[in-house]
Parts: sequence; structure tokens; C-alpha cells
Amino acid sequence: MKVIFLQDVKGQGKKGEIKEVSEGYVRNFLFPKNLAKPASDGNLKTLDAQNAAEKRKKEQEKTDAQALAGRLEATKVVVKTKAGEGGRLFGAITSKQIAEALEAQGVKIDKRKIELEEPIRTLGVTQVLVKLHPEVKAKLSVHASEE
Repeated sequence: MKVIFLQDVKGQGKKGEIKEVSEGYVRNFLFPKNLAKPASDGNLKTLDAQNAAEKRKKEQEKTDAQALAGRLEATKVVVKTKAGEGGRLFGAITSKQIAEALEAQGVKIDKRKIELEEPIRTLGVTQVLVKLHPEVKAKLSVHASEE
């Protein structure tokens, strides 16, 4: 019997897949637990519509991320901190401080999306990578200046 999986079922299939499964397994396990539905013409059309809507949503997210990347590449974030001799900072500038400075400029980005190999420890401008989407990354200029 052909069914469309509504949820992931270990060893059988993933959500949205169409598979041939034994009729007893379907009638006694999948249907009562609402894990699958029959692969009728109406259900297949509904599945296609859902897949198309999800694809449009993902494309919109990517477009939004690219627009935000353009804005980020044009902005320069200034983080003020205390510094000692030779431009060495007391402490370091972390991704959390960069995210807070960006939020003060009106751009809200999660600190986990800012890819900082190690905290910034010197004065000056540093290029930082921001991962906005699995396919979209932007370079952000962070200027560490003395208070």
C-alpha cells in the first residue's frame, strides 16, 4: 500500500516521502498513530502544494539574507573598549559585544551567527564573517577603538 509519511518513522521513511509499505503495518501501526496517510490523488496534490510553498519560503529567506548581507558589508561597527600600551586591549571583544553593537545600530543578529575564530584583542579594524544563511555569508568591519 502506498502511503505519504506525515512524520519520520525510523527504518521506514522520512516526513513527506511516498513509499510502498505492507498493508497490515499501515492499518495497525501507521494510521492509528497518525504517522502516515494514504497516497491518494488529493493527498499527493496537497503534498506537492506544501513542497512548493516550502521551496518559496526558503528562496525568500535566502533573498532576505542576501539583502541583509549587502547592508552588513556597507556598515562599520565601532566597539569602544579600554586599551593599554601598544594597542593591546584589556580583555577582548567577543561576538556578543559585536552583536550588541549591531543591535544598537538597528540590525538584530544572533551572536552565534558571528564567526569569530578567536576574540579580538587589538585596536583597529578587523573583518569578521557573519553566517546569515547556509549559502549566504557577509563580511563585517569591526573597529575596536579606545574609550
